[in-house]
Amino acid sequence: MLNQRMVNSRRRIMGLHIITSLLILVLAFRLGWLQIVEGEKYQSIANKQHTSDLVVPSKRGTIYDRNGKELAITTVKSRIWANPYLIDSPENAATQISQVLNMEKNDLLVRLAKEDTSLVSIARRVDDETVAAIKDLDIRGIWFVDDNERVYPYGNFASYILGHTTDDGLGIAGIEQSYEKELAGIAGRSIVNIDGARRQLPFNVEKTYEPIDGINLILTVDEVIQHYTEKAITSAWIEHQAERVIAIVMEVETGEILSMGIKPDYNPNTPRLPLDEATGIYWDSLTLEERMNEWYAMWRNPVFQEVYEPGSVFKVITAAAALEEGIAAPGTKFQSTGSIDVAGTTIRSWRWYNPFGEQTFSEAVRNSDNPVFVQLAQQMGKNTLYRYIDGLGVGDATGIDYPGEIGAYMYKLSQIGPVELATISFGQSISVTPIQMLVSANAVINDGYVVKPHLVKEMMSESGTMINKVEPDQIRQAISPETSKQMRDILESVVSEGSGSQAGVAGYPIGGKTGTAQKVVNGRYETGKYIASFFGFFPVDDPEIALLVIIDEPKGDKYYGGEIAAPVAGDIFREVIRYMDYKPNFHENEDIKKNQQEVIVPEIREMRLDEAYEILLENLLKGQLETKSASDHRAMIVDQFPKPGTTVPANSNVILYTSYDENLATLVVVPDLVGKTIREANTILSTQELVLKITGSGLAKEQVPEAGTLLEPGSLVNVHFGP
Repeated sequence: MLNQRMVNSRRRIMGLHIITSLLILVLAFRLGWLQIVEGEKYQSIANKQHTSDLVVPSKRGTIYDRNGKELAITTVKSRIWANPYLIDSPENAATQISQVLNMEKNDLLVRLAKEDTSLVSIARRVDDETVAAIKDLDIRGIWFVDDNERVYPYGNFASYILGHTTDDGLGIAGIEQSYEKELAGIAGRSIVNIDGARRQLPFNVEKTYEPIDGINLILTVDEVIQHYTEKAITSAWIEHQAERVIAIVMEVETGEILSMGIKPDYNPNTPRLPLDEATGIYWDSLTLEERMNEWYAMWRNPVFQEVYEPGSVFKVITAAAALEEGIAAPGTKFQSTGSIDVAGTTIRSWRWYNPFGEQTFSEAVRNSDNPVFVQLAQQMGKNTLYRYIDGLGVGDATGIDYPGEIGAYMYKLSQIGPVELATISFGQSISVTPIQMLVSANAVINDGYVVKPHLVKEMMSESGTMINKVEPDQIRQAISPETSKQMRDILESVVSEGSGSQAGVAGYPIGGKTGTAQKVVNGRYETGKYIASFFGFFPVDDPEIALLVIIDEPKGDKYYGGEIAAPVAGDIFREVIRYMDYKPNFHENEDIKKNQQEVIVPEIREMRLDEAYEILLENLLKGQLETKSASDHRAMIVDQFPKPGTTVPANSNVILYTSYDENLATLVVVPDLVGKTIREANTILSTQELVLKITGSGLAKEQVPEAGTLLEPGSLVNVHFGP
């Protein structure tokens, strides 16, 4: 019996040893697995638990116009963070902080009472005064870091060029998106070691990695020309109740975009607000996904991301190809009977009821006679015509430094029959983007050279060091200089004698081509819906400025390009010519001299606005109101430009400044800007809620209105800068 007990005892002891040994082996294996195989993983978790790591945002680069005017800036505010582990009383903290920030206490308490995180965001973009008030509360576990806010000082101005950013500062449209990498910079970090109670270790040194600020961009855009462009298209948009009006001004030789206006437009400071009340009501009924689609549609830039049928403006391509191929010369005679039959389809001239009869090639371009262009295309054939279409830049996207650019919609060569070839010759059955049409038409008058358009001129560090300069890019030469000169002369006659006369500025040689196209809706030409356009350039002999104006779906009886688009181009040309100080070149023709007589600017200061308009009309001048909202005819003229006694061409604009308000306390005093730099002048005026209009560069030499004048907030102040 005793031996049996000893045997059983030994067995139990042996079993216990075996079990213990197995447990030790399992534990050793598990420990080895955790330390060796998953060691890095748990080391990372431990580091996170013992480390407080905050992102320090970089300052986004500033976007300037070509003269140094700030168009997009970053203001530095503060972001408030909290560590729930360190807050002694979440209830008391939520009560005090919510009162300062005007927040819901319960919402804040939920965040401050979290037990599964050591970092929660309390508020973003808080001003210095509010930060100081929260610091005075002396609540443990609350701290502050810089938080940047993107601001567009001029609201809707140039919004489709600039684009905008998300709430987190990521470029989502326009230049902000295409140059995101350069503008964004590199964020920094603030790292602190903490103990198990989430307290900073007493002998630990905080590590701070400073952010690298973004690069500043200098655009090719001229703020003054942009202003003139937007002013002209806004008037046209309102007058013709159009769906949209577009105007682009470009330097001929360099491809630099000097202005690009689109109406209607959105405010990049509030990019998710609808353009009007009706749209807002509609958006309220949409799901979030549907609303996002509407936002992206509103942000889409039609200059680069939408196509249209250009109509007769496209005839500059067909005409240039015909001249280059030797199919026609300026004096070649054509007989027009008002229509032409193409494979059983009748194609008519706009003046089919009274045919032009015999006309030269130059006259056919000036008359914009469709049957003549059909004949030219038939003689060239589809292969030759397409070779010039591609060569002059219509086929592919232009490559402009803007996100999301698309190319033209064109038939493949194999799909082109006699009718398609005929309609393409005068700008139908082919859809292009506005920038493609401008670039290709520009090549026709630029000695045949296709230039790549661009919006950014230079990249510059915060200290003012140039990092990169964008050089002009001539892609290829598509036609000869001789053909280009012939086209310039022909297109000058379109303005001086033809349908583009309302784009003319007497004394200045301007060329161009009008266009009117029936609009395509859902794949079909829609009755009563048109797109009016005008391509123009100046001066004719050696072009420097080219522009394209497009009016989409004008309402009313007027819809021809010569009627409504050419006048917009004329308004822009007139202001740009004056701004860039071009000298007139009057012809010997006495009628032109008579029409361009010079007049003396009268004294209209201290007159009522309605009286001033009458005086100006009597003196063959026009008034251009520059104050923000003083359209009331009781408004008093406080200043004018040019000054009284100045000799100017008849029909010139006189800039008027008014000062009228029921409550004079709403007016602001114009400061003295003489001797200031462009940046200083802009900063000073911004504080007074006034807008700077720049002429020249250097230091401020003179200003209109004078210092001390009372103006409405938002009014323009013209400042001339010089060496």
